[in-house]
Amino acid sequence: MSFKYIIDVNLSKDESYRRLIPQIVSLIKNEKNLIANVSNITSVLKQSFKDFLWTGFYFYDSKENNLVLGPFQGKVGCTRIAIGKGVCGTVASHKQTMIVGDVNKFPGHIFCDPDSKSEIVVPVLKDNELKAVLDIDSGIYNCFDDVDKKYLEELANKISNIF
Repeated sequence: MSFKYIIDVNLSKDESYRRLIPQIVSLIKNEKNLIANVSNITSVLKQSFKDFLWTGFYFYDSKENNLVLGPFQGKVGCTRIAIGKGVCGTVASHKQTMIVGDVNKFPGHIFCDPDSKSEIVVPVLKDNELKAVLDIDSGIYNCFDDVDKKYLEELANKISNIF
C-alpha cells in the first residue's frame, strides 16, 4: 500500500501538527502489526520536522523493568535504558512528558548521540499503564516547546490502542 502524507514547510509548527496527526492516524488505522505502525510513525515524524535529529520508540519491558529500543529514525540508539535513568527512564518512571532544552544540563543524561542538544520524551500509556515512550532529539538547543508537548501527547493518546 502506498501512502502519501502532505508536508507544507510554510506552516506554523502548530498547524503542521494539526494536519499531520490525522494523517498518521489514517496511516496506521488498518494495520494490526505494532512494529509496522511505530516504524511508520517514526518515519513520518522525522521527515516532517527538519530539526528532529532522532525519532523513535522505546518499549517498556515489564519483566526486565527497563526500556528496550524499538523502531527509530536516526543514528544508532541505546539498546536498553533503566527505569529512572536518563530522560527516557525518568519519563517512564513518572509517566509524564519531559522537555529538556539542553541535555548537557540534565543530570544523568544518557548520551546515545553526541550531536543531540535538546529532547522531548512522551509516555505512551494504555489504561494508565506504561507501554512505551516516544523519544525525539534535536541538534538544536531549546527546540521543543509546549506546542510539541501538546500535539505529541495527543498523538501518544491516539496511538495507545495499537499497543
